[in-house]
Amino acid sequence: RVQLMESGGGSVQAGGSLRLSCAASESTNERYFIGWFRQAPWKEREGVALISPFDDSKLYSDSAKGRFTISQDNAKNTIYLQMNSLKPEDTAMYYCAAGRQFTWYWDTYAYWGQGTQVTVSS
Repeated sequence: RVQLMESGGGSVQAGGSLRLSCAASESTNERYFIGWFRQAPWKEREGVALISPFDDSKLYSDSAKGRFTISQDNAKNTIYLQMNSLKPEDTAMYYCAAGRQFTWYWDTYAYWGQGTQVTVSS
């Protein structure tokens, strides 16, 4: 089973940027779809960005479009989420996940990291 570990979270002011990293224990290239998800207190878990290792397709949630960029470095077995123009409503625990389907349904992803906290102050 693949193991995932997120890093890069922190506290920033609105308008700032963060880059989250998701390090995989083995290559996910052409094996797993990768998603970044987030969950704020008392809210449902929601998808932020997805990437397909097969054709590098990328999907973004409406809230992430134009501000966030998902990318992968296959040589490092790492997937990134560059977040710019951060807003207080982006505050959440961010998780990366690996699964066999290219979908927003988080419960289809079999492998999850432990999460990294992002806090955006106004």
